[in-house]
Formats: sequence, structure tokens, C-alpha cells
Amino acid sequence: MKKLGEQYRFIDLSDYGRPLSDQIARTLQNTWVTAIHLTLLFGITGLLALYAIVGGHFKTALLLLVIKSVIDGADGALARLNNKPSFTGRYLDSVFDIVLNLLLLGGIWYISDSSWWWWLAAFFSMQLQGTLYNYYYVILRNRLSGGDNTSKVFEYKVPEALPGESQSSVNIMYYSYQVCYGLFDRIVHALDPQAYQSALPQRWLMTLVSIYGLGFQLLLLGLALIWLPTSWILPGIVTLNVFLPLFIILRKRSHSISCKK
Repeated sequence: MKKLGEQYRFIDLSDYGRPLSDQIARTLQNTWVTAIHLTLLFGITGLLALYAIVGGHFKTALLLLVIKSVIDGADGALARLNNKPSFTGRYLDSVFDIVLNLLLLGGIWYISDSSWWWWLAAFFSMQLQGTLYNYYYVILRNRLSGGDNTSKVFEYKVPEALPGESQSSVNIMYYSYQVCYGLFDRIVHALDPQAYQSALPQRWLMTLVSIYGLGFQLLLLGLALIWLPTSWILPGIVTLNVFLPLFIILRKRSHSISCKK
């Protein structure tokens, strides 16, 4: 049920719910529940978290954000466990994530009385950060044996539908994905264009970059709602961009060291 083979596992801070996600997938294996059902469920859970945020129920929001992340991990785990990967599910998962991120940050903007520019800046920052993490992670998954290959380093053409899904649904979800993520993918590739041709990112670096993974981002968001003034949260997300160039420099530095050995 893992996205990576045993030879390159790293401590993924954003995947803290993996044991529970895998248990959910094992429980639902060979039932009528599919991975897409779980994707729809985490979408509903994210909307409930938004409702809790707007209503000022921050502890409930944190709990729902954690549950959302666990279910988000369970849909892919179920697909891998049943050997039923799908591009439709992969793109739907990503589209739901970006829409929920926009709404959740919008909810924080609504209750914090901040400028709407902070909402957009925080959303752009959160997506850019997550895209860097996914860029390096997908490189690992595509180049290592035993890795999950449903995601591609470059989503430049509509993939051929896998068994059990229609080509029309793949087409629709692919173009929806491009509308949502195309800009962020191009920006990250422009920032580190040689990453996919270089030595694989080191495990320690992947652990550091995993603070940009969506699961960890949402956990921090929930904790910030409880511990910090709401007016600090959106600027705080923007401030996290300071690590972007650092991670890229570390990736390039680790590649240079590997080449000299």
C-alpha cells in the first residue's frame, strides 16, 4: 500500500496518518467501497472543517482536518491494495485538495478580518510549497522500482485510461487538473529544472521538504487556529516560502556531493 518501495522510504511528516489510513484500506478491501468513494468522503470532511472554522469551533476544525488527511491517504492505499489505480481518482484527489485549500484559507480570511490579498497570497504560497514537495516525491516514485507511477513528473498529455475507468472521465479530470495545477507545476520546474535528471533527493531532504506536504500543512493550520491569533495565520503561510530556495539549494548541493563520490 506504499507509494515507494522499501529501498527508499523516508520519514514523511505529512503522512503521519499512514498507519490509520492503511488500516482503513485493509478494512474496506473487497467491499463495495472504492477509492473514489473515499475521495468524495474526504471532500465532505474538508467542507465540514470549513464550517467549523467559520463557526469558531477551532478544536473541531483541527480534528476534522486530521481526519481529512487520514482519509486522503486511505483512498490511494485502497486503490493500491485492490490493484485498481486510476487516473480519474488521482486527478480528482488533487482537484479536491486545491479547491478545499482555497476554501479553508478563505474561511480563515473571513474570520480574521485580514486583507483579501493575504488570502490569495497564502493560497498561492501553500500550493507552491506543496508542489515542490510533490515534484521531488513524484520523481522518486517514478524512478524507483516498487513506486507508484499513477502520478507523473510532467503532466503534459492526457494519459490512456486504465482498466475500469473511461477515457472521457480521464480527459475531463486531466484538463481540470491542468487548470488547477499547471501554473504551479511550471513555476516549480523553472525553479529546479534539473531535479528529474539529477541524483535522487536524499532521504533527509525529503523529510525536511515534507513539511510542505498537504497533511502537515493542514495539521499546522489546525494547530495555529487554536494557538495563534487568526490574523497571524495567512501571513505565516506566506512566510514559510523562505524555505523554498533553501530546499532547492540543498537538493542541488546533495547532488553535487553525490557526483563527487
